[in-house]
Amino acid sequence: MKDNRDLAFGWLAKAESDLSAANWMLGGEGPFDTACFHAQQAIEKALKAMLAFYAQPIPRSHDLDELQRLCLVVYSSSELAALDLTEATDFAVSLRYDIEFWPEKSTAEKAILLATRVLEIIRAVMGAAKHKESSEQR
Repeated sequence: MKDNRDLAFGWLAKAESDLSAANWMLGGEGPFDTACFHAQQAIEKALKAMLAFYAQPIPRSHDLDELQRLCLVVYSSSELAALDLTEATDFAVSLRYDIEFWPEKSTAEKAILLATRVLEIIRAVMGAAKHKESSEQR
């Protein structure tokens, strides 16, 4: 059976895949709603990766603010705390069902920049914790 670290890095791989899909959409003519959706998914999965990394329960939620709050309970990060994830949360559900929501390319660019930043922060946190742990074992 896989441990929490394996689960965490699996979530992170899925986040990377979603970010790649978002960037691919952005590189063409869209669809930019799909790019926003994949950016939100990248953020959600990265936050869940961090929760798994610290052996925390992973809620079945698309609420990025809630996931961010849970991550900050287990690891204090001023960089992560400074990010406003509220708008990106809406890309999980609203954009799939709101037939009038067709974001511009600029909205997708902002969403992807936010997702990229979240992944950078979480990669660094997980890498630093992993490095610290292996140093302590010596």
